[in-house]
Amino acid sequence: MTAEIKAVARRHLETDGANLSLRAVARDMGMVSSALYRYFASRDELLTALIIDAYNAVGEAVEAADAGVTDRSQLRARWMAAARAIRGWALAKPAEYALIFGSPVPGYAAPDDTIVAAARVPGVLVRILADGFAAGDLTYEDAPAMTESVRADLRRARDDIAPSLPEELLRAGMTGWIQLFGTVSFELFGQFNNVITARDEFFDQQMELMADLMGL
Repeated sequence: MTAEIKAVARRHLETDGANLSLRAVARDMGMVSSALYRYFASRDELLTALIIDAYNAVGEAVEAADAGVTDRSQLRARWMAAARAIRGWALAKPAEYALIFGSPVPGYAAPDDTIVAAARVPGVLVRILADGFAAGDLTYEDAPAMTESVRADLRRARDDIAPSLPEELLRAGMTGWIQLFGTVSFELFGQFNNVITARDEFFDQQMELMADLMGL
């Protein structure tokens, strides 16, 4: 029953965005709304379940793409595989992508329950960078200067996920990650309409540029 409720709610995401109504979901299922509350106590609880499912789904896709590169020393191939997996999932599941990477849902604050699932995708990039640095394949001596305030921010983030990674490499990785999701979002939300038609090629070229930036 829980799976069916979430499936109906996902269909509502496709038509109504994150403006979910438990009453509307119950109506589509032929239930009274009070019966649905036995499974999800509130709209926010249902949204949280959908968000966790979406993070896990894209996480699984990205982890599988990275694992599919059998030569783990091929950092650039791993990055490209992960980036293409994110875009492929987003194009296949645009409403779920918008739920987790689009505009914040008014009145909703994601609980800590979402953190583990949300960390799966950036965790892949961090592992690529950490593997390359550990092998001596990534350097940062020629990186642009960094202010101490930014370095402190990056150090706090780094200490939780990759303590051995220099802040310069983490900054480059975050820049690549931001560009990745920015490119996907521009495509998905219509900013490329009447501008970019060769979207597969454009995306790959953007990701190749980011690979260069990260030194992959």
